[in-house]
Formats: sequence, structure tokens, C-alpha cells
Amino acid sequence: MAASQDVPGADPLPARGGEAAPEPAEPAQRLVARIVDTLIVGLPVVMVLREGFPGLHLETVAPPLVAGLLLVYEWIQLSLWGRTLGKRFAGIEVVREDPGRPATDRTRPGALRCLLRTVTYCLPVAIRPVPVFGVVAGLFWVANAAAIYESRLEQGARRRALHDRFAGTVVVKRPVAPAGAQEG
Repeated sequence: MAASQDVPGADPLPARGGEAAPEPAEPAQRLVARIVDTLIVGLPVVMVLREGFPGLHLETVAPPLVAGLLLVYEWIQLSLWGRTLGKRFAGIEVVREDPGRPATDRTRPGALRCLLRTVTYCLPVAIRPVPVFGVVAGLFWVANAAAIYESRLEQGARRRALHDRFAGTVVVKRPVAPAGAQEG
């Protein structure tokens, strides 16, 4: 019996016709992608706020601004290509979890799923400066990381964070293109 059949609900995206099903992204790949994307969006915001508005309380204004820009940055790229610059760098992409379609179709999630996924991720960043909500946001991040690692304990697990589960997406390793092939 295949590993994906050993655990109920595990990897509903089987391979088709001899093609290998995509492998779930490693937590380290996801972390690298997140760091790259956050630096691309957050660093310019913090630099402009620090230099342009020296009296501003950066820890209060920067998180919602970064979250809003990160939402637009991620939503557009995930909707169009299924990956951001950080995910491209890390060699991963976001695909729709659809048990009725073969995994090798690598179906993009679509604009609404991408928006739901991105809002679920960015909202805790935006509310972090609010005293009570800041604690809730911190707990969300602990639960988000735990969701990725919890699913690692299952054989055939997809390593889905909470925002993946809410949006019906899964982050997978991007296949290596053959030499000389044009990447889309």
C-alpha cells in the first residue's frame, strides 16, 4: 500500500501516468522564501519611514503598512504565477489542493484562494501593534508553525500551514527545469 493511502486524508494529490507527484516544500524552504519576501517588501518600508518620518513610532506604523504591501505583493504574484520572488528563490510554489485533479497538473489556486491565503497570513502582522491583538497574533504564529511540523509527523503529509489549510492550498517543491528550457 502506498504511503499516501496509509493515513486517511494524507496527500490527495496522486501522481498520474508515471509522472511524480510534487513533493511538499520543506519548512526551511518556506522560511527562506518568507524571509526573502519580507525583506523585499519590509526593508524599503522601514527605510522610508525611518528616514522620511524620524519622529514616527516605527513599531506601531510599520507592521500594518508592511502587512498591507505584503498582501498586495503576494496576492498578485500568487494569483498570476503561483509563487513570489522569495518562493522562486527557494524553489517552491503554491498550488491548489484539489483531490479531483492529478498533482502533476500543478493547478494555480486562483485569485480568491490566493487572497484568502494572503489575508490569513498578513492579518496577524497588521494587528501586532494593538496590545491584546498582538498576543493573539503571536499565538497564531506559534499555531502556524506547529501546523507545518504537526503534519510532518504523518506519513505522506503535505506540511500545510494554517493559511494553506484555510485557502485549500499546498506549497510544493518546484520541479527542476531541464537544461535550456524556458521557465514560465
